Amino acid sequence: MSSGKDVKECGHHGDRRRKLFRGILACILIFNLIILITILLIWAILRPTKPRFVLQDVTVYAFNTSTPNVLTSNFQVTISSRNPNDKIGIYYDKLDTYADYRNQQITLRTAIPPTYQGHKDVNVWSPFVYGTDVPVAPYNSIALGQDQSTGAVLLTIKIDGRVRWKVGSFVSGKYHLYVKCPAYINFGSKGSGVTVAENAVKYQLVTRCTVSV
Repeated sequence: MSSGKDVKECGHHGDRRRKLFRGILACILIFNLIILITILLIWAILRPTKPRFVLQDVTVYAFNTSTPNVLTSNFQVTISSRNPNDKIGIYYDKLDTYADYRNQQITLRTAIPPTYQGHKDVNVWSPFVYGTDVPVAPYNSIALGQDQSTGAVLLTIKIDGRVRWKVGSFVSGKYHLYVKCPAYINFGSKGSGVTVAENAVKYQLVTRCTVSV
């Protein structure tokens, strides 16, 4: 008889342990759910706004198309970024900038050092982007020759990167940042640029960029 009683008591102990385990698990799940809902509410209320980019100027050190279907170029671009958010910071984990002509990349990518941008802060970068003997598609080479004959070339300075948002102590996952800045270079008019060095001309642009996050 005692052995049956012992089995029943062991069974009761096992049930209590399972109930205790389920209760602890339920509390953890509820706690995590509350945290997630709180973060989502804060995120919805603050509504993070994507940063604003402006292409300030482009200095042309080289732009050589003398060889058919080949381009050698060297630019220094000045780009500013402003965080318009009052309570949200931005981590720029990765920023690669390069020049593009008619959807063809014509320079190597230049990395901008990672940085943190506080509320309402402005960052300014002046990287060099260049390419030596870069092959150009034949149809783009023809279009480029036509543009140069008219004295003006429309390039696009692009930025490809990763950002994270910071709200208080919470930091979001990484988001893809894509920036496009039109750069209208008027080679035909010396008055549109300023000579800053031998064979180098600086063009003041101050054009707003399109930003996708």
